[in-house]
Amino acid sequence: MKVVVASIVRPILTAMTKAEWKGQRNIPREGGVIIAANHLSWADPLTIAHYLYVAGRRWPTFTAKESVFRIPVVKAVANSTGQIPVKRGSTDAVKALQEAEKALVEDGSSVIIYPEGTCTRDPDLWPMVAKTGVARLALSTGVPVVPLAHWGEQNLLRYGTKKLRPFPRKRVRFEAGPPVDLSAYRGQPMTATVLRDATAEIMRAITGLQAEIRGEDPPAVPHDPKRARQQEAERKEEAERTEQVEQPGEGRAEQRERPVAGKNGAAAEPEETGETGHGTARS
Repeated sequence: MKVVVASIVRPILTAMTKAEWKGQRNIPREGGVIIAANHLSWADPLTIAHYLYVAGRRWPTFTAKESVFRIPVVKAVANSTGQIPVKRGSTDAVKALQEAEKALVEDGSSVIIYPEGTCTRDPDLWPMVAKTGVARLALSTGVPVVPLAHWGEQNLLRYGTKKLRPFPRKRVRFEAGPPVDLSAYRGQPMTATVLRDATAEIMRAITGLQAEIRGEDPPAVPHDPKRARQQEAERKEEAERTEQVEQPGEGRAEQRERPVAGKNGAAAEPEETGETGHGTARS
């Protein structure tokens, strides 16, 4: 089945993309290895698999959302080629991690991980703050983590849309870096701090490679989707509070400015008093 899948996918990708590949010598030809990649588009699992299979000489094993495995054709292909489904928010996620460990340690597979867990939400498509699963997997197995950056799939199939733009052929660039040095974290208890710091090291390597591909400087602080959602919620709450405070004040101002109606409905003239010296004398 693997040969059949490769023979179908390769010609399609060749027809739609102009691939530029670098750093393939950093990918071990055998033994367990984690390929940690940024996530731009729903199309990049195919382009990453293409790069790894042709340039890296390794069969790609993905950890993918369980929902993807519900698609009949995808399910048949994924199950027959050793892909690992991940059902989040359940004990099945632990099972998926165990399956990935087995694939790395016992089967010597190359397992592709998206540390971000989903397509980047950074406005400029830089890698964002990642989840710590990749660090946990790397530290528990001891296998190398090869950072992989890519750029261009957003022009083929942008995240959030279903419109594929295969023509003209899109330029898609890849670069793999040397394994990330995680020696400072190996042998330590896998606390939240250790996992966060190790994950940050991996993401710095990926971001640095993407900066080289793009020829741009990345943001000093990576986009944090959780923090962005919190800030957006705070802005909405502040706007609602401001609106509630302003509305009563505006109502009182209008009431003060509105003239008092007379008996005939016309605006009444201000009452004159003797205090001004111009009022009607009282008897």
